Amino acid sequence: MARYPRELVTLASYLRKLPGVGLRTSERFAFDLLYWQKEELTTLAQLLEKIQERLPPCTCCGSLTEGGVCLFCTDERRQSGQLCLVASARDPFAVESTGCYQGLYHVVEHLLSPLDGHHPESLGLDLIADRIARENIREMIIAFDSTLEGDTTALYIKQHFVSHDLRIVRLAFGLPVGSSLEAIDSGTLSRALSGRQSF
Repeated sequence: MARYPRELVTLASYLRKLPGVGLRTSERFAFDLLYWQKEELTTLAQLLEKIQERLPPCTCCGSLTEGGVCLFCTDERRQSGQLCLVASARDPFAVESTGCYQGLYHVVEHLLSPLDGHHPESLGLDLIADRIARENIREMIIAFDSTLEGDTTALYIKQHFVSHDLRIVRLAFGLPVGSSLEAIDSGTLSRALSGRQSF
């Protein structure tokens, strides 16, 4: 089997860093880029070079912004009594797509993961405490993924703020809409049972 040119292999290895992109897909993407117009490649290269500078984190909540403070923090119609903690700058947009939440956001940059060097100091709990006091937060919604890191971080944050005059809740986890019980894994079904509610 012929070996790919070294430059192509290098390009594919960088593309493979993207989530959901495996070996075959990265190779397909790399070959496809060879046939893009020169102007398109130049535009893409310039965008990638400056994307972090052009989309810095919001100085208040850590969400994405085109400079300064994000659209969530500057929207005066939002309810200041609620603060939703999320684990990435992408998550506020996912929550917004539901149309069910009108409160504020705060991005916790790193979930607890000692093996990756993410300890309690990296949670920025002092920043969260400042926002709770400054913005009169009465309810904190922890909206982390249901993973070991997410669960551990949620519990740590809850224990840290338990002495505050604050309602602390976590997103419910349970059955996907339109699903049948026989198709649900035991972990999801267990979450649904423990989070059951009257109707």
